[in-house]
Amino acid sequence: MAYYYKSGNIPPKRHIQFRKVDGSLYSEQVFSTEGFSDDYSILYHCHPPTQIIKTDTPIDVAPIIAEEKMLKHRSFEGMNIKPVNDYLQSRIPVLINNDCHMVLAAPQKSMQDYFFKNADADEVIFIHEGSGKLLTQYGELSFSYGDYLVLPRGTIYQITFNDSNNRLLIVESFSPIRFPKRYMSKHGQLLEHSPFCERDIRAPQNLITKDEQGDFIIKTKKKGILYGLHYANHPFDVVGWDGCCYPYAFSIHDFEPITGRVHQPPPVHQTFEGNNFVICSFVPRLYDYHPLAIPAPYHHSNIDSDEVLYYVDGDFMSRKNVTRGMITLHPAGIPHGPHPGAIEKSIGKLETKELAVMLDTFHPLMLTKQALEIENENYTMSWAE
Repeated sequence: MAYYYKSGNIPPKRHIQFRKVDGSLYSEQVFSTEGFSDDYSILYHCHPPTQIIKTDTPIDVAPIIAEEKMLKHRSFEGMNIKPVNDYLQSRIPVLINNDCHMVLAAPQKSMQDYFFKNADADEVIFIHEGSGKLLTQYGELSFSYGDYLVLPRGTIYQITFNDSNNRLLIVESFSPIRFPKRYMSKHGQLLEHSPFCERDIRAPQNLITKDEQGDFIIKTKKKGILYGLHYANHPFDVVGWDGCCYPYAFSIHDFEPITGRVHQPPPVHQTFEGNNFVICSFVPRLYDYHPLAIPAPYHHSNIDSDEVLYYVDGDFMSRKNVTRGMITLHPAGIPHGPHPGAIEKSIGKLETKELAVMLDTFHPLMLTKQALEIENENYTMSWAE
């Protein structure tokens, strides 16, 4: 995201001396998720961010794959994931491939005794239920229902929740998360026809420098292993930073839907993209206004993509028996479309109040053991009259 931002105190040029009141140097850190070849930020620490004093025994947290290959429609009850006190222990991977992991979480308590860093993947955390603050080296991001929190890989963070009722949908991306290319100018600005703009993007605020020494554990995930790395200095000892690579928030409620005289295809709902997948936002909107319009989506062939819908709230005219937090998976290779009766029923309707997040992947998804535990087993037969 080439959108420049700065906070706190920084020197007038990169890579020059920047000294404290006592004459010692601040420690400069260049932060990027693609080496030195793309967007980056520069952070200035009170102490070097490299002083590891102890390491814990690594823990294997890799997903357990239950089904690697399949060709039938599937449905899962996301709200059946049981709440767990600890944030990391609450994260349950359900659908995965080599490009992204789709994870559900229902943490009940804030992160207080440790920090977390995903060294493998950018994270998009969608807030289905709950509110609180995301604390990072860059400052704070307040969040609530409907927010996407987008964190570049390697971001060190803590989450504090306002209460114990929290439901999260997390997409881990093994490539950088970006805005759709067709909405961007060649210089990186969101164009006029984009369904959102820079004014909707919330950068971190309230940078607080934690110049503290002690034993600070950063639980770091790399290649399915969770490492406990203890540092001598608080990771949020940053006095200032600037650049274009940082965590931000965007509310699904600020997504402005694109409508037309006839039914618009799913790409008009696209919000983010990674390598070989996209994330879309379905929001309340007016239906098509051609006099003979059919608001329900047409049947379409999933030949080259797996389509996953996470139902957030509202009414869904194309599906029967939809529940909050339900996940549907329509795999590549077979067509899908509205349930019987839904097309005729949609005619004449003026608007929809639906709210959903869609994940389309261009490589097949695999089901985890935990996904099978929350599956609606009869979903594949629900198109039979």
